Amino acid sequence: MYVPPAFKDDEVESIRATICSAGVANLVTATADGPIATPLPLFLDETEGEHGVLYGHLAKANPQWRSAPTGEALAIFMGPEAYVTPSWYATKQETGKVVPTWNYITVHAYGPVEFFQEPERLLEVVTRLTNIHEKSRAKPWAVSDAPAGFIASLLRGIIGVRIPVTRFEGKRKMSQNRPEADRIGVAAGLAACEKPQDREMASLIPIPA
Repeated sequence: MYVPPAFKDDEVESIRATICSAGVANLVTATADGPIATPLPLFLDETEGEHGVLYGHLAKANPQWRSAPTGEALAIFMGPEAYVTPSWYATKQETGKVVPTWNYITVHAYGPVEFFQEPERLLEVVTRLTNIHEKSRAKPWAVSDAPAGFIASLLRGIIGVRIPVTRFEGKRKMSQNRPEADRIGVAAGLAACEKPQDREMASLIPIPA
């Protein structure tokens, strides 16, 4: 990923927050037949390894796990993103030398991928992933709420994914390269948009308090 210095995010807590807030990641592997990508939820176990370990699962019918990767896997996590019109820039009125752009947050995680089928390991991953996404609900659903035989039959249809992370690349493109007046304009413009994600992005633009 191309990361200009102004947009580089190497703060561990910021990177972890992006991963945790992303609903779905894109798991990409390079194979002899070309690249393969699958969108799937992943969670980061921070207690394992130097940078943590990513876990998830995909369908057994998905050919990605059968195709041996030729190198490390790549998991792409996307945070908020928004179109930025040059009409919001103060510079537009001054020189007219402005063009549209896109602001976004992303994290790329790299590491060797392991695919596994052991039922006990699959059950642990499915349980942990479910608990992560159910914990904020008033009445969380648990894997144990379903009949054990039913869950066991479903586990036979999935493949576990384990990626010990070797490195992260974080990028936060938030108009940091624009003059302060332009950033203020971008924040105000996004805050007035109808899309919730645009308004979320507005709060992340670095401007004076």
